[in-house]
Amino acid sequence: MVAGAEAFARTWATAVIGSSYVPMTRAEVAEHLQSLTEVLVEALIADPFRTAPGYDIGARLVEAHFTGTDTLGRTVQLLGDDLLTELGIGVDGRMESRLSALQGALAAGYARALRERTLAEQEAIRAAVLDARDQAETALRASEARFRAMFTEAAIGIGIADIEGRILDVNQALQDMLGFSVEEMRQYNIRDLMHPEDSGNVWRLYDQLIAGDCDHYRAEKRFHRADGEQVWTHLTLSLVRDDHGEPQYQVAMIEDVTDRHLLQNRLRYQALHDPLTGLPNRALFLERLGRVFNAVGGTTSRRAGLCYLDLDGFKVINDSLGHDIGDQLLVEVGRRLDHSVSGDGKLVARMGGDEFVILVEGSASTQDIVNVADRVLHELEAPIKIGGHELTVSASIGIVERPLEGTTAADLMRDADITLYWAKADGKSRWALYNPERNAREVARFTLSATMPAALERDEFYVDYQPLVRLADSRVTGVEALVRWQHPEFGRLAPDRFIELAEETGLIVPLGRWVLRKACEEARRWLEEFGDSAPFVSVNLAVRQSRDPELVRDVKRILDECALPPHHLQLELTESAIMGTADEPLEALRALSDMGVRIAIDDFGTGYSNLAYLKHLPVHELKIAGSFMEGLRAADEEDAVDAQIVSTLVQLAHALGLGVTAEGVETPSQAKRLHRIGCDTGQGWFFARPGRPEDIDHLLRGGL
Repeated sequence: MVAGAEAFARTWATAVIGSSYVPMTRAEVAEHLQSLTEVLVEALIADPFRTAPGYDIGARLVEAHFTGTDTLGRTVQLLGDDLLTELGIGVDGRMESRLSALQGALAAGYARALRERTLAEQEAIRAAVLDARDQAETALRASEARFRAMFTEAAIGIGIADIEGRILDVNQALQDMLGFSVEEMRQYNIRDLMHPEDSGNVWRLYDQLIAGDCDHYRAEKRFHRADGEQVWTHLTLSLVRDDHGEPQYQVAMIEDVTDRHLLQNRLRYQALHDPLTGLPNRALFLERLGRVFNAVGGTTSRRAGLCYLDLDGFKVINDSLGHDIGDQLLVEVGRRLDHSVSGDGKLVARMGGDEFVILVEGSASTQDIVNVADRVLHELEAPIKIGGHELTVSASIGIVERPLEGTTAADLMRDADITLYWAKADGKSRWALYNPERNAREVARFTLSATMPAALERDEFYVDYQPLVRLADSRVTGVEALVRWQHPEFGRLAPDRFIELAEETGLIVPLGRWVLRKACEEARRWLEEFGDSAPFVSVNLAVRQSRDPELVRDVKRILDECALPPHHLQLELTESAIMGTADEPLEALRALSDMGVRIAIDDFGTGYSNLAYLKHLPVHELKIAGSFMEGLRAADEEDAVDAQIVSTLVQLAHALGLGVTAEGVETPSQAKRLHRIGCDTGQGWFFARPGRPEDIDHLLRGGL
């Protein structure tokens, strides 16, 4: 019978699994139902017979969560169909009666337990609902109390309005902020609080909010107080919707940020203005200049101009009288500039130090800016009295004026700065107008200066030679070496384009050494080919070269390496250079002269010679400047003054035992007159233009 009970329990488990959700595995369900089957079997065969166990089994099924709608039906049917068979009990009227009674008791117990459980669950739900309602009411009352406390006691202003903008309530903070009572505020609509300088974005967002397109927004906004003053605020406006999601109220939270705004304005002013003069500073000027170029409407027909101004001699005043006097001077200059220039479309700014800039927007022509510059120069003419000193200052001004189209703010500033440099270079106390051609020349000059060192390494330089002709018999006795630069971009450049740059950069020393070597190499070649008829070479010596401590050693080494006798080399120095020579360079010239090298004074007569000093110099030749030859050029007449000057110079040179070369000889008449006056040698286009060494070869072979 035990085996039969186990088999029935398994069949029962299979029948009811899936009809109810129970928190058991299949094995646990089978085990639970087996225990119930054992109770049924005991009740079925018990004597006396009782139905109470069946009632308990129904209740235990509900307790185990077998509460599905099919669970009871399947259980009752299975008991009637299979229990007696599985237990091996013969079917008779007595057992069938007992089984039916147990089935009924099980169903009754199941139904009662299920009803009690349902009632218990309903009561729990009702209690939960009541508790939730109580909690919600309590929370609502607490929330309302908190809102009222916050609304009333909040430090920031809070206002409530309906969706049409009618103000319903405001708290005390907002009343204090704007100076209106609640009753007065309720007379207003939100739109009545518009400020004429409100950003258009503020009211665009407001329209979106009341339309329900957004739930909140933040903005900085000004309000007028009851006393007429204005208040800067940080506004947060939020939308409150009804149960259907439709806009119902609007709530504004308003923070007074007037002090913060004033502080920010003060800090911005300090950041954008010069603390000494009170004028706009570089940052504000550049901001304003940027706005000129970014203004609505483009730059097609609009113009602008700049005056970039630098005080002349300010450093001397500042260094000699002290920074306090210098600062007071800058303050007065700034005041005069602002007084003479200020107006619509004009801005005066201090860029730093003693530099100021004037921006003129919407200029009609360059003359407008020139007029501004003239007013500034005139304004600065009057002496400035500071601390017992009467100071006079002037200014150099760079002017740029042009259409905005095709240029940038950076271009305008760069060109104004360049032009200021021109004004100073041209003599100060004046203005200079930007000139693209001059700028191109300056750029080319800079390019030459930057590329010159590499040019020497790349052999871009070469030497031309111009003959020095003895006037008595037209024989070529010497040649002057003239360096040229075959520039890859600018083409063939004469010395006047780059020698000054070479002196400024210091490259004149290696360049001069290179020219000296090339000239000596050619002189040696001519000596080998033409013997006693070979010319000497005359090489120009720059001031910086004459002061080079290695000059004598360089010359001696080059002469030795080229195997050139020293008397076949002549070094030329300008009159001002040789007259201003200090002791050490003079010793170098004496050493060269003692070595046998000829020394010549170039462009004689254009400097300031000390004749008493001249006779002590180690000089062999005077080359009279070509400017004195102008009056001797015409065939039919000569300038008596020029002729007398040249004659005097020749007599002076001969009295000192020096030879004389006349430069700039261009006509036969000049050559004849110079020979008659007593010049020994002539040089100029009449004899030959500077040319390649091969041209000199031709002259030496065939004569002039």
